[in-house]
Formats: sequence, structure tokens, C-alpha cells
Amino acid sequence: MNEADAHLLIVDDDERIRSLLQKFLMRHGFLVTTARDAAHARRILAGLDFDLIVLDVMMPGEDGLSLTRGLRETMQTPILLLTAKGETENRIDGLEAGADDYLAKPFEPKELLLRINAILRRMPDTRVADATPKVLSMGAIRYDIERGELWQGEDLVRLTATEIQLMRIFAAQPGMALSRSKLVEELGRDRGQAQERAVDVQITRLRRKIEDNPKQPRYLQTVRGAGYMLAPD
Repeated sequence: MNEADAHLLIVDDDERIRSLLQKFLMRHGFLVTTARDAAHARRILAGLDFDLIVLDVMMPGEDGLSLTRGLRETMQTPILLLTAKGETENRIDGLEAGADDYLAKPFEPKELLLRINAILRRMPDTRVADATPKVLSMGAIRYDIERGELWQGEDLVRLTATEIQLMRIFAAQPGMALSRSKLVEELGRDRGQAQERAVDVQITRLRRKIEDNPKQPRYLQTVRGAGYMLAPD
């Protein structure tokens, strides 16, 4: 995806922050729409598609975590959470809700720009399709390597941007165990224990979409002392 073509939705109850972020991101070539709260965002999303949502966690009424969970039921649009809470547990809550990344306030606008561009680069370019895609089978699930899509029968399984990237990483090296630190590196994240724990959360979520029994994974396996491994049929 060309980041300059992306349409972003900024959701924040602080009018000053909305305005500053909109002006900053528009100067860097993005199309930007803003929403003042979760209800406003839902109305906008009912009529428009976006390439990425930047969402404040602490808002009056429905908060960002609740909105993220609700959106994940119907869409796979990448979500970047903004939170004033820096504790690891709060960040993990955001990832478990379905967010692709998080950024703690206060932050430098340049860092937000880097995070947004990193997420957009991880998204597959759906404009390019191969007539004879390569497919990995995992029971009733099949993964189209070329398109970066997961299917169950005729139904497309919705994946977050991070889950899409993880599937691409694993599919490129099936049968090979990849350490958590290696996955963090491949995802383009900063090294550290918190990021490795975040990978564990993403693996747990991905297993729910692949495995018949996520608690006893057959296809996305844990290799003791080595990491995680994709073992297709």
C-alpha cells in the first residue's frame, strides 16, 4: 500500500488534539477524517472505509477498548490506540481487544507518523493478485500466500494487520520454529520483554482463527525453548 494514498480516521474527544493531528497528518499526504467520540466514529464508519483508525482509549461514554472490540466483529481495518496509561497490562488489554499497535501519551507526532507508516506497510496490496495463488492447508482453514488471506470454506476469516503480517512470516518458513524475539524483529517492533509478551497475545488470537482447539494447537505450535512454528497439512 502507498501510505500517501491512505485515508485515516482520528477518534479523540479532545478537539485540540484532533485538530493538531489532522493538520499534521494532512501535511504528510494523508486524507484525514475526525470523530469526537465512539458514537460519532460508528456513524462515520457506517458510510466510509478507512485504511487505518487512530483511536484514543480514554473517552467519555464508550471507551476506545470497547469500540475496538466492537469494530473487530465486522472489520479488519488496522487500529492504533492512543493511551495515557503506560503500564504493560493496559497495552496488552488493547492488543487483546484487537488493536494492531499502541502509543502512550504524550508522544511526538513524528513517532505517530512512523507507527502509522509501519502498520500500512504491513498491509497486503490487494491490487496485485496472482491467477494461480499458492495455498497452505490447515484442516478446514486454507491460507492464500499470494493474497495474504485466510479462508474457511467460502468465508474469508478477518485478520488484523498484525495477524496478516504474522501469517506472512510463518508462511514464508513453514515447519521452522521462530523465536519471540525474531517475530518482534520481523514485525518491526522495538525489542523488549513487553513486545515479546505482546507477540504471545497475537499468537493466542491467531490460534482462535486457525485451530479447532486453540488450547491444544495443531497448526500454530509452541516449540519448547525455540518459539512458535506453523505446521500446515
